[in-house]
Amino acid sequence: MESLKDKNVLIIGATGGIGSATARLIKQSGAVLFLAARDRAKLELLAAELSVPSENLFTVDVRKFEDVKNAASSIHSKISSIDILINATGKGIIKPMELLTEEDFMESLQVNLVGAFYLMKAFLEPMKAKKTGLIINLPGVLGKTPMAGAAAYSASKYGLNGMMKSIREELKRTDIRITNIFLGGTDTPFWDTIDLRVQKDKFVTAEEAAKSIWFLCQQPSSGVVSEMVLQPFNHQAI
Repeated sequence: MESLKDKNVLIIGATGGIGSATARLIKQSGAVLFLAARDRAKLELLAAELSVPSENLFTVDVRKFEDVKNAASSIHSKISSIDILINATGKGIIKPMELLTEEDFMESLQVNLVGAFYLMKAFLEPMKAKKTGLIINLPGVLGKTPMAGAAAYSASKYGLNGMMKSIREELKRTDIRITNIFLGGTDTPFWDTIDLRVQKDKFVTAEEAAKSIWFLCQQPSSGVVSEMVLQPFNHQAI
């Protein structure tokens, strides 16, 4: 296992259930945290809890390339490159086709796919210059297997899965590693706006999901875990 002490780690979507739980674990491991999220108030509360300085906080809406570029410019003015980039953002819209609107579909793509593209455009080149780094995305199991009512969500997450696999092929002459985590049902606020009956008591907890990310962040650079699947025992989809 590699130590996280003094590693520069950026978490996008840091105030979400998985993002905040991951931030706590990584901070305890001695890493230097950079945190980004849309909600500044929540971001500052998390930063106060973890003693993250204000200059390491960024209000970022991943749908806006300017937000992403500004955060990247500020970070790269301090350090040459992020060691670990964790993209924990996500937009869940689960509706049957007859209720799914164009706005729903485009919103899913903008947050889950285009936002990840913006992150790669802003942070990948400095990693390539350094020839090292770890990028973790969370496509979820619906980026690997379909579900009724998830046309928009699966389209965005299948796209994310494919995009990151393609980028991985471009990076074979570097030590930059890319990992996709396919999480099944996870008990986070993600489900609060979804009109779907679920058994949250049987879900993976946000803390368990965070531990899987924390584990991956410490894998030796001599190898790469290209995929990890973590699902509730009684809700296995793949």
